[in-house]
Amino acid sequence: MTTNVAPPGNIASGQIIAEVAALIGDVARANILAALMDGRALTAGELAVHAGVTPQTTSGHLGKLDRAGLLVCLRQGRHRYYRLASPAVAEVIEALMAVAAAGPVRHRPVGPRDDALRAARSCYDHIAGRLGVGLADALDAGGLVQVSDGSGALTDRGRMFFDQIGLPLDDTTSRRPLCRTCLDWSERRHHLGGRIGAALLTHALDHGWLRRSVEGRMLTVTPAGRLDFARVFGVDDAALHPPQRP
Repeated sequence: MTTNVAPPGNIASGQIIAEVAALIGDVARANILAALMDGRALTAGELAVHAGVTPQTTSGHLGKLDRAGLLVCLRQGRHRYYRLASPAVAEVIEALMAVAAAGPVRHRPVGPRDDALRAARSCYDHIAGRLGVGLADALDAGGLVQVSDGSGALTDRGRMFFDQIGLPLDDTTSRRPLCRTCLDWSERRHHLGGRIGAALLTHALDHGWLRRSVEGRMLTVTPAGRLDFARVFGVDDAALHPPQRP
């Protein structure tokens, strides 16, 4: 099946929507897309492990996702790496995760990995989980962004604030929205995406406030991060010190 994602500005037909949904609906391909939700590029071999199928089968899945415009292949010497094609693809996957999380309860014990993902994780290139939602709430309460009805907007005060802390947001070459919201699958509320969301994650990683896990989407808030997320942005303590499981 050859599927092409409609270019920006085009209205996708029901046929194209159904074809893209069918591609995502395969379990192995869904696992591949979910594995790439931390924004990093992975090899076909690494994705085969996440997909739970053979490397040969994974190659076929990657080809379909690539042709559909859901993935892009990056070549470096003899090696090939795959990543999500755009933030829009990540937003679709995150939204599907939110719908799945709201569905019937699956009888699977919750483990430490689940708690860590709910506390703080990357959603493609921005912060999600309890920390991401807490950060959005703090910026909204401080009058730096306005979040309402699933949309986000940067205020004049916010633009000045971000510029003062070293996050200039005046890139006129980017077609990506400056500030938008993304429905968080674990918190069922919105965190910040767009260029602001990406800038905040980069800033936090560069300043040592967050650490990425060796693999996967989990983010760890460092002691310095707990102090500065509260001091700089006013993030509530509950978002920085999530309750421990008994």
